[in-house]
Amino acid sequence: MRLRFALAFLFAALFAVPATAADITVFAAASLTDALNEIGKAYEAKTGNHVVFSFAASSTLARQIESSAGADMFLSADLDWMDYLDKKALLKPGTRKTLLGNHLVLIAPSGLKVKVKIAPHFDLAGALGNSRLAIADPASVPAGKYGKTALTNLGMWDGVKDKLAIAENVRAALAYVARGETTLGIVYNTDAKIEPQVHVVGVFPDNSHKPILYPVALTKDAKAAAADFETYLESPAAKAVFQKDGFIVVGR
Repeated sequence: MRLRFALAFLFAALFAVPATAADITVFAAASLTDALNEIGKAYEAKTGNHVVFSFAASSTLARQIESSAGADMFLSADLDWMDYLDKKALLKPGTRKTLLGNHLVLIAPSGLKVKVKIAPHFDLAGALGNSRLAIADPASVPAGKYGKTALTNLGMWDGVKDKLAIAENVRAALAYVARGETTLGIVYNTDAKIEPQVHVVGVFPDNSHKPILYPVALTKDAKAAAADFETYLESPAAKAVFQKDGFIVVGR
């Protein structure tokens, strides 16, 4: 009898299917790259769940979610692209939250002395000289849209619209300036903070553009484990990382 139980136990141990950690796929705005990579590692160490990030412009990611399955969560750099998916019923009801805020800044290469005071009708075109202004695509990418709105409201868009170095996302615009390919660029404060090859020339007034807000939501077919990671993004540990990187924690 004992032998029978021992054999049964051994059989069960050999053929039992071990519990596997979940893979959570997160589509996130490029400006969140550093913060989320750090948060993802801490979350994996705590839970064993593996978080896979795809970083790009919010516009690109939203269209990918629209055209195919695969993403469990979306973090956008503006409300518009989250609204876009919401209207198409591609988000899980009740999971949408506004997580973070940011500021918009004008940057220059770290070794270049540029004196510019951001104010209505300031001579941005003159500061550029023969160079160009690096900016994420103002037709669709949130950072570019915020930038165009700010420049328009400050009365300078017409003077620089033909002197743009248009980038596919805000990190690409940051790279143009960091490499010295352009004299100036418009990025988020958090981007400038992580790149030692640039310095902030000025901060755009918050009232010159829409509030920069980062909503998060689960997709309609998200894995159950994704809800746990969304909750973790509001934990004290995650908030500390966001704040360290210069984000404004909104949490609503």
